[in-house]
Order: sequence, then structure tokens, then C-alpha cells
Amino acid sequence: MPGVAMPTSISTDYDRIHTAIQFLVEHLAEQPSLNEVAAHVNLSPYHFQRLFSRWTGVTPKRFLQVLTVERAKTLLRESASLLEVSDHLGLSSGSRLYDHFVNLEALTPGEFKNAGAGVMIEYGVHPTRFGEAFIAVTPRGICRLAFLGEAGVDEQISELKKNWGKAQLQQNAALTGERIDALFATSTANIPLSLCVAGTNFQVNVWRALLRIPPGALVSYNQIAQAIGHPKSARAVGTAVGANPIAVLIPCHRVIQQSGALGGYRWGEVRKHALHAWEAARHISE
Repeated sequence: MPGVAMPTSISTDYDRIHTAIQFLVEHLAEQPSLNEVAAHVNLSPYHFQRLFSRWTGVTPKRFLQVLTVERAKTLLRESASLLEVSDHLGLSSGSRLYDHFVNLEALTPGEFKNAGAGVMIEYGVHPTRFGEAFIAVTPRGICRLAFLGEAGVDEQISELKKNWGKAQLQQNAALTGERIDALFATSTANIPLSLCVAGTNFQVNVWRALLRIPPGALVSYNQIAQAIGHPKSARAVGTAVGANPIAVLIPCHRVIQQSGALGGYRWGEVRKHALHAWEAARHISE
């Protein structure tokens, strides 16, 4: 399947970074040296340091600090009132949401019931710095963005049809490539992006709350529950977070457990670590 014209090394780089991050996570208590991590990915220390620093914006040594549970706990404490503060700033509306202009629009109950009847959805698969991604777009905005798993495109088409079963599907890599580029290319990071989601009122409220978490920050499921006015619904919040149909843009990767533990991620825990590293690189100094 054709994709947007992006360097083929992007996916290869992510494969190496994925392997390195997995090694760091598994051996965190041992604080592995640069030489040990480089050997694990079959690169010289010099070339691994350059690759890792170029991809994440920080050195492997600095990234180890990003991985620690204690740092996560600190971020959780700092973010305790983050969602309430963002409400006062107006960031829950259609105004600018940190790195991107993101407008979230939910289907009406009637549209949800119609399962996309009469809607054309165009889709494509593209390489990104986090691996191959499937993206689907309606005339009103992105309706699905997911990283490919072992089942590939067929799994994503099947997931898409759960809420859009009556929509027409058509491959259009040129259109979807523009959306991917707007999301991941720094030169186009401020191009407005619209999202069109299908979900229950509770799910949509959770997803809107996720949009108010800035890059580099982390919040807990409990904090999201409190922010949407359902303080005893942390478990239901977790379910809604797990049902998020749009990776990265609706940043469910920024939600972790109250203990500071990473928690699950539908697109893989190592990728969740990678997303944290990429975002933390913009907010921490060497």
C-alpha cells in the first residue's frame, strides 16, 4: 500500500529505538551503560548515541531519568490541578491545544446510530517516527489513527467498521499523508487538525479531558475522573481511555497509574515510553 513520501529510514530508526527502549525498561534497575545498550542494538556507542539523541532529543543517560517511577510521581503531583487550570485558560474549547490546533467534534446520537451511512471514509498507511500508522479521514476530520499491530491493516479496517459500519471506505494515501505530515513534521506542526469521533457521551468527555494534557505532563486515571466530574469512576475512565480511536492526537499515552507505574497502552507499552521520551525531550534540558 503506497504511503506519503517520507524517508524510509524513519521506520528503521524506530525499530532500533523500540529495541533500545525495551532494553532500558527491562534493565532499569541496573542502569545499563551506553556501551551495553549500543551492543544490544548492534551499533557502536558513537552511532547509537547519535541515533538516540537525534530521535528523542535527549541522550540515553537522560532518558533513563525519564523512565523512573519517581519522576512520574513528581509529574503527577505537578499536574494535580492541571486540568482545572486549563479550564480557566479556555484550553478545553476550540482554542489552541499546545502543539497542535485540534478541534474535536463528536457524532450526534442520530449519526452514531446511523453508523456512518452516506459518509465516505478515506484511509492510508504511512511510516512515522513511531512505526507504521493507519489513518482514516471523514469530510469532517480524522476518525481513526492507530499504529499497526501484527494483524496489520485488516485489524484496523475491522475496528473502524465497529462504529462506521455503513460508511464507504476508499484508499487515498495522498490525502491521509497530508494529515500524517501535519501531525509529525515539525515544519507543519501548526496546521489545524480536525477530529471526528464516534463514542458515548462519557467517552467523549474523557477524550476532551485528554486533549487538555500538554506534552511532557502526565495525569492519573483518578485525576481525569475528577476533572470530568465523576471522581468515583476511575475504572470507567480507564475503559474510555483504552477505547480512544485516535492515537497521539488524543493523548491517552499521557495517562498513567496513580502509583507512577506506566499502565497499559493499546498500541504497546514500549511505544508509550517512546512517546513520553519524544515529548519530554522538548521540556527537559541536558
